[in-house]
Amino acid sequence: MRCDVLAIGTELLLGQIVDTNSSWLGEQLAEAGIDTYDHRKVGDNLGRMVRALRDLLEEADAVIVCGGLGPTPDDVTREAIAEVMGVELERREELIAVIREMFGSRGREMPENNLRQADIPAGAAPIPNPIGTAPGILAAFSLDGRDRVVYAVPGVPYEMHRMVREHVLPDLLARSGAQSVIRSRSLKTWGTSESGLAEMIAHRVDAQQNPTIAFLARGIEGLYVRMTAKAGTEADAQALLDAEDAELRSILGELVFGIDDETMESTVLGQCRDRGWTLGVAESLTGGLIGARLANVPGASSVFRGSVASYATEVKRSVLGVTAERVVSEECAVQMAEAAQRVLGADVGIGITGVAGPAEQEGQPVGTVWYAVAVPGRATEAVTAKLPFDRERIRQFSTITALNLLRLRLRSLP
Repeated sequence: MRCDVLAIGTELLLGQIVDTNSSWLGEQLAEAGIDTYDHRKVGDNLGRMVRALRDLLEEADAVIVCGGLGPTPDDVTREAIAEVMGVELERREELIAVIREMFGSRGREMPENNLRQADIPAGAAPIPNPIGTAPGILAAFSLDGRDRVVYAVPGVPYEMHRMVREHVLPDLLARSGAQSVIRSRSLKTWGTSESGLAEMIAHRVDAQQNPTIAFLARGIEGLYVRMTAKAGTEADAQALLDAEDAELRSILGELVFGIDDETMESTVLGQCRDRGWTLGVAESLTGGLIGARLANVPGASSVFRGSVASYATEVKRSVLGVTAERVVSEECAVQMAEAAQRVLGADVGIGITGVAGPAEQEGQPVGTVWYAVAVPGRATEAVTAKLPFDRERIRQFSTITALNLLRLRLRSLP
């Protein structure tokens, strides 16, 4: 079965919003074993939307239309689908009640223009949207003698994700007659280049059949190795993934820091939690980015004590007690890590200082970074790096690198 994607919104064409929805949908369709060959974008224009939809349906069995379901006059996805189907729109009273209740639960009256969101092409079915006011549309119909189905979902990512997972993908799989189970797992790595990673597991990639193996470069989130297995049952698919997982980990070793939804920050917080240790951060060039990532993990408060964003030299000295003459140095990073323990009352401390740019500092070139990790009962260790990036990427890459150094230090302890 083939399912293509049509993203709606003039703002996408103008570059005001980056279309992450289409890439996410492509990943979900691929993992479900559903072919997708064409992704398009079109502005909020009824004629062009109709032409694009008809064009896609000439080849595809299904199309997911993302966006254009709002209450304003330029939201015409409903009208476009109805025109392609050759039917009129019908206002559904039951949808009006749902939308009105959604507004009421938020202590607001429903504006009259939201009534448009209760309009569904005749013969189509609504797709429930439990967290938004715009229901989706499931329109199955015959076009030129062939069965076709169009799914319309909102452009708001968190609404769209839930509706696709709970309704669109199960319906697509049922229509495709798929009897097999397709499951994926991603190993997340940090510490090598994409080409280096590819060389390490080239023989596994060359021999791949089931599971298949793919690489995904995620920038500051690391390099992912995604395994996709197909089997007759859930248990068999998981067994295939488990076997390949073990093979890859035996090769990649400490480069692997997590799987699927795990992040570097959730991993290090888990390591600290397992030891009953708390964590504090003293950061300079990252300006609070490390603390922000740690605080974003649910349950972080049981481990994370806080972060001192000691950006200015005088703050390093007055708040952290840094005495190092040079603030971009190994000595300074070590003192910052130990100050994070002392000032924040933490068992483990991270210290990071460096030059993000635009100009060199203390004779140190842009991209010079010092990292230090302090743990109970051990000498504080520090390392340096020269990062060849722009200011923003130096700060972002330094953040995950510091967390990775902590991960590796904790792994090395008995």
